[in-house]
Parts: sequence; C-alpha cells; structure tokens
Amino acid sequence: MTHIRQLLMIVFAIAVLLALQWQYWFGINGHGDVAKINQQINEQRYINSEQQKANAVLAADVNDLKNGLEAVEEHARVDLGLIKSGETFVQMSTAEQVYSPDSTVSRPSP
Repeated sequence: MTHIRQLLMIVFAIAVLLALQWQYWFGINGHGDVAKINQQINEQRYINSEQQKANAVLAADVNDLKNGLEAVEEHARVDLGLIKSGETFVQMSTAEQVYSPDSTVSRPSP
C-alpha cells in the first residue's frame, strides 16, 4: 500500500512539473512571449534613439532660427531660391547624359 502511495506521489509530482514546464515555455506570458516582448522593446529603443537624434537636429535648427539671420537666409536660399542682388545664379546639372538633337532622330535599320 505504501509503494502505491509513493508511486502516485511521484507520478503526481512529475505531472505538476510537466504542467509548470508547459506553462513556462508555451503558456501566456511564458518564455516565448517574453522573448517577443524583449525584441519589440529593443526595436522601440532603436526607433526612439533615431527620433531623439532627429529631434536634436530640429532643436538646433529652431535655436539657429531664433538667434540669427544666417539660418533664415540659408532656409530662404534652399527652400525658396533666394538670390541677393549682385549675385549670379548658377545651376549645375546632375544628369548622366546630355541631350543632343542627333540622339532623338530615329534611323532605319539596315
């Protein structure tokens, strides 16, 4: 009788251990969920650091605009195409090919 009771206690202990292991590995808020959440946290930290860098650039730009005319003039030149009197506007082409009238004429194949 005591052997059966001991066997039942061992079987019960193994069942409880397996249930706890199942809950740990596959259950709600188990190991898999924690790993996914940690990955999401790392991704969000990266996004936040990139956004903080962009915010720092914008804050410096706002500070320049508040404290000096150089930044205002730079924005006017870049955004609005400001050209002061006495300056000459020069536009550089970044095209790889230059248009030539001969290249558009279609010639018959021999």
